[in-house]
Amino acid sequence: MPMLRLVPTLTSMAVRRLDNIGIVFEDLDAAVDFFQELGLEVEGRTTVQGEWSDRIVGIDGQIVDIAMMRTPDGHNKLELMSYQTPAMISPVPKNAPANTLGLRRLMFAVDDLHDTVARLQKHGTELIGEVANYENIFLLCYLRGPEDVTIALAEELS
Repeated sequence: MPMLRLVPTLTSMAVRRLDNIGIVFEDLDAAVDFFQELGLEVEGRTTVQGEWSDRIVGIDGQIVDIAMMRTPDGHNKLELMSYQTPAMISPVPKNAPANTLGLRRLMFAVDDLHDTVARLQKHGTELIGEVANYENIFLLCYLRGPEDVTIALAEELS
């Protein structure tokens, strides 16, 4: 007798939505400025510390400043963080290429890719490669954002 394979349904799934993605920055204000220029909105800012947060994160005595950013459609959020204590740790290798294991980029849909790139360059952003046209469907590019976070942009072409 063949094994039955259960197919998850909406009623049996544990995940309801992706709530946010957290990114640690040394310069929180510069990161907030960058993502505001990209079009995200500041939902709130706070400092978190205490035994309850130590237990969640697994770092005793942490003090972390947080800025919650949301996309204009309200469906997605970025939690930008900067640790007052303990000292933050730089990843190795810095500026890792796209084939490095782990979280590699954040992609945003934009109305005008060239305008967005020009505005973000005022914040020190650099293109990683070049702007490419994918079969006259999308313009795409990768950028080095604040503190070398890789940002991808996509403009849907009509």
